Amino acid sequence: MKKNTQRKIFDFFVKHRIKNFIGVPDSTLKHFISYGLEKKKIIITTREEEAIGIASGMTMADSNSLVFMQNAGFANSISTITSLVELYKIPLIFLIGWRGYLKIDAPEHIKIGQIQPKLLKALSLETRIISEKNWRKNCQWAFNKITHNRPCALIIRRET
Repeated sequence: MKKNTQRKIFDFFVKHRIKNFIGVPDSTLKHFISYGLEKKKIIITTREEEAIGIASGMTMADSNSLVFMQNAGFANSISTITSLVELYKIPLIFLIGWRGYLKIDAPEHIKIGQIQPKLLKALSLETRIISEKNWRKNCQWAFNKITHNRPCALIIRRET
């Protein structure tokens, strides 16, 4: 996804009262993250579960949060999502970089990339794939979900 679009996505969420952007760096989301760092609004963690825990606490204190990560990290954090976010109905937006859906990606990303849609479905985590054309509509959808106390995920596909 283009640099300018990722910056617009960040600005959209800031304008819609997302106060906290927490996660593990991912090259698919590099423009989103670097822009947030420039604005001093990003908290970097070493593990996805840590990001979810911090974001959950901030959200429960009435400070809306977005958690960003790569899809392999999403797979690592399934237990935290089911035992914390879903159990206590914590309205988080997950922004997930999708590696491995293309056959030309690094070999370690292929399997998780293939099963990611099944993992999201198994969790009943409502999801939208965002693109250059639909990002605004899908970001608005995600914001609407959290205003109704529903977690959700936005996926950005890794371009070649």
